[in-house]
Amino acid sequence: MTTHTIRQEFKVSYSYPVIFTRGLFAPDNDVLAELLRGSGRESNRALVVIDSEVARLTPGLLELIGNYAQLHSPLIEFVAPPFLIRGGETCKHEPLEVERIHALVERHRLCRHSFIIAIGGGAVLDAAGYAAATAHRGIRLIRLPTTVLAQNDAGVGVKNGINAFGRKNFLGTFAPPFAVINDLDFLKTLDERDLRSGIAEAVKVGLIRDRAFFDSLFSARAELARFESSAMERMIVRCAELHLEHIAGAGDPFECGSSRPLDFGHWNAHKLEELTASELRHGEAVAIGIALDSLYSRFQGLLNDLDLHRILTMLEDIGFALYHPALSWLDVGKALQEFQEHLGGELSIPLLKGIGTKIEAHEIDVPLMKRCIGILAERAALRTANYSAHVKAVKYNRDKRDNSG
Repeated sequence: MTTHTIRQEFKVSYSYPVIFTRGLFAPDNDVLAELLRGSGRESNRALVVIDSEVARLTPGLLELIGNYAQLHSPLIEFVAPPFLIRGGETCKHEPLEVERIHALVERHRLCRHSFIIAIGGGAVLDAAGYAAATAHRGIRLIRLPTTVLAQNDAGVGVKNGINAFGRKNFLGTFAPPFAVINDLDFLKTLDERDLRSGIAEAVKVGLIRDRAFFDSLFSARAELARFESSAMERMIVRCAELHLEHIAGAGDPFECGSSRPLDFGHWNAHKLEELTASELRHGEAVAIGIALDSLYSRFQGLLNDLDLHRILTMLEDIGFALYHPALSWLDVGKALQEFQEHLGGELSIPLLKGIGTKIEAHEIDVPLMKRCIGILAERAALRTANYSAHVKAVKYNRDKRDNSG
């Protein structure tokens, strides 16, 4: 018997908008209505999935959503009241959340032309996106990111996923959304840790893709540390823009190769999240990962002292801690092996060759990486000691002044 091969080849073009607005569900805001009008259908059936914490922190939001559908009926039909989903890594750890979304899709007979509208942070968008991508092999997804991290990074890309077997994003899909709508008013619901966490991804993008962007963040670091709205919004928009440019222009949007250049600092960040049972926020872990890989890049002769100083100063001035005790528990060799398995193919770790430029390292000097961890620990201890000394000095001077008075 002779071998006969038929080769199939085709290309699929993807296009989706990332829209910035305020008060999306206000009666006079037509952004969502116009978006659905472009679906080509006179009536669009949709299920809203919303982070329960976002709903709690935004009084009247559920009523606004319901009123918006009534105002734009029959163009918009929400098939059920908004489904409240637990936010954070909980919704990615427990399959029950995705199963409940699947059950609602089946119960309300949603089809591939229907929509799931996901409102929440990156974890909720990941879980709801995974549910949308796997029901009927794909229901249209509209993402409404509510955190800085989701608006400038996690929510604008093409990936969805949940955790399994103790591994972050072990199950997932590449499925571009129908659209992303960044309602900047949602940022008002965030606490300081969540506001700060999203800045780490912007620093990362500047470091590996755009020195001018990093320089602008460095210049505005005091404003970013205070979470001033104008600085935060400029950062979010430019970071999202650079993220989208990479997805479209790097030639590998579905990561068929071994390289994940946007994951600078992530090989260890993901392990830190796992080791701390997500006590560390993703952005906080990424900040540590950036510091560690920047330090390693310096010892490899790729990064000069001044650039390393600016990177570490930038992160610390914004308010990030660049060390966590979980780093001492990290099995560097095993973590690198797991990261390679997740990528497939050879190990590929982005390192900095100056600010704004990266290379891919296919081998990591494990003892040197451990040494870098030790240096971060020493730096953190020194900063703590200096802070304690400063507090004591301030108290001493105040007491002295009071006694002399």
